[in-house]
Amino acid sequence: MQDEEVLAEFRASKALLEGHFLLSSGRHSAHYLQCARVLMDPARAARLAIALAQRIPRELRKDIVKVVSPAMGGVIIGHEMGRALEVEAIFVERPTGTFEVRRGFTIEPGEKVLLVEDVVTTGLSSREAMDCIRAAGGKVIAAAALVDRSAGSVDLGVPFFPLIAINFPTYAPDELPPELAATPAIKPGSRAKP
Repeated sequence: MQDEEVLAEFRASKALLEGHFLLSSGRHSAHYLQCARVLMDPARAARLAIALAQRIPRELRKDIVKVVSPAMGGVIIGHEMGRALEVEAIFVERPTGTFEVRRGFTIEPGEKVLLVEDVVTTGLSSREAMDCIRAAGGKVIAAAALVDRSAGSVDLGVPFFPLIAINFPTYAPDELPPELAATPAIKPGSRAKP
């Protein structure tokens, strides 16, 4: 799947938003990719997961025995990646602010894991999820995401395979361009406060 085809999937599902957004990283952007919307159609989610799985080199794919994704945003794409790779898919979550393996899920000692995210911007959540996987005994051998918002600069410490890398500029709160500073920020992600 080429980049324009991926973006067409986001546009078709009205998941590519424009405005003033406060990202979960604390940075601001004029663009937001709402992966939950692009994944709400099971057929589209399956297509995207298959395309993402194909980005991972075959020799690495054959070693993956489990997909782990961080809740909430990574759950659907993680599940679909498990299906595409024909392995189990579980998720980690933050009931008290730190990722934990819960709900009867297990990661066996030495189990080779693929971390799957919806969007990676700074990589902080990915690294925190990988710390949880390692603490549970797993070995993260690669990471994958639908979208890399870091413009290729994120270092997760393992091979990283995004379906698409997007270079929408992001800004710290004290460096907003005038057009963003003039409008209130919307926090559309799963960590938005009501």
